[in-house]
Amino acid sequence: MTSPDTLRRPHPVRTPGGPPPAAGRRRRIRRANPVAGVASVLWLAVVLVPVYAMISASLTRQDEALGHHALRPPAHPTLRNYDTVLHSGFGHFLANTVLVAAAVVAIVLVLCVPLSYAAVRSRSFWSGASFRLFLLGVAIPAQAVVVPLYLMIAKLHLYDSLLAVILPTAAFAMPVSVLVLTGTLRDISEELYEAMALDGASTARMLFRLVLPLARGGIGTVVVYASLQAWNGFLFPLIFTQSDGPRVLTLGLFTYVSEFGVDIPALLASVVLSGIPVLAVYLVARRALVGGLMGVGGK
Repeated sequence: MTSPDTLRRPHPVRTPGGPPPAAGRRRRIRRANPVAGVASVLWLAVVLVPVYAMISASLTRQDEALGHHALRPPAHPTLRNYDTVLHSGFGHFLANTVLVAAAVVAIVLVLCVPLSYAAVRSRSFWSGASFRLFLLGVAIPAQAVVVPLYLMIAKLHLYDSLLAVILPTAAFAMPVSVLVLTGTLRDISEELYEAMALDGASTARMLFRLVLPLARGGIGTVVVYASLQAWNGFLFPLIFTQSDGPRVLTLGLFTYVSEFGVDIPALLASVVLSGIPVLAVYLVARRALVGGLMGVGGK
């Protein structure tokens, strides 16, 4: 005798010439890849061992720093080095660096998003030629133009100011940013532009209502890239600043270097503290960064 459940259950129908119906959905079998696992563990060790050595050395007393083994935990761990760093102008250097990074990101986004939009939507010869000429900045190293930049900044009376660091850093971050954003905007379907054009949308409305929401992956990539360029910049702060007022973190590390020696634990403690904001930004924007670089827009 058949049960009511059996009567309600639809019977599979086999099409002529087709494969027999499956009794159930087959589970995908995941095969182990020991080579990839070993390679991942080795790469994780390559990354984590220097970080562990740096943190261990930053917790070591200065008189034990030279004889301290890199992989051995400190015999007498102390937080005195971090206290020394926090009372040696670290907050001032950090505030300057955050200000430089925020200004560079703002300049890059305000200029690169419209430039990329014009390069994608315009079909004129001059637009394509200007875009290719703009990308030549990727091939120009910063060291090759330090002297002309120094003369320009001196003529503009910007030497020894944060603007002397912000403007060149933003300029050298723009070529790669335009390249990433252009690839992202090209992934937006042409039918979406045509639909908004039929609705009577203006160019500005297309930019703010269509392009910006769909280009969040590329914009996130540009934000992370430009902020890292500003955060890790060393050449422009070294050449274009002199006093302690506009000094950033990369130059603040020289505080622990003197003619009589180097305070290694305090120096490494400063490096650890300066890397925490970068790690936080990466953890927040890592998906947008990977999506913008690998999928050019997350696709």
